[in-house]
Amino acid sequence: MTLGEQVLKVRSKNAGPFWVTIDVFCGSAEVYAQMTRRIETEQVARLFDTPLQLVKRFDIADLHVIKFSIPRPVVQGSRWDRDMHGAQWACLLEELPLDESPLCA
Repeated sequence: MTLGEQVLKVRSKNAGPFWVTIDVFCGSAEVYAQMTRRIETEQVARLFDTPLQLVKRFDIADLHVIKFSIPRPVVQGSRWDRDMHGAQWACLLEELPLDESPLCA
């Protein structure tokens, strides 16, 4: 089971020339509570090959959203930038495998 199969939407976007932000929209308080426990920041850091101390995580309970901000591997708009808008990062997080434990505990 993947993260994308459990949540409403995963979206990524440009957060300036040096950062990308990835939003996990959970859709409900119940799913949000489960995802805050099941998604580990360490997993996200490994997925994007980023040192853990550089990954910023924001759990926003009122909106049922988990946000991750990650430094870009290259500066936005540079000749080596393959995703100027940061839109493709969400696809990788959507495919993050989660354990098979049920959402309703």
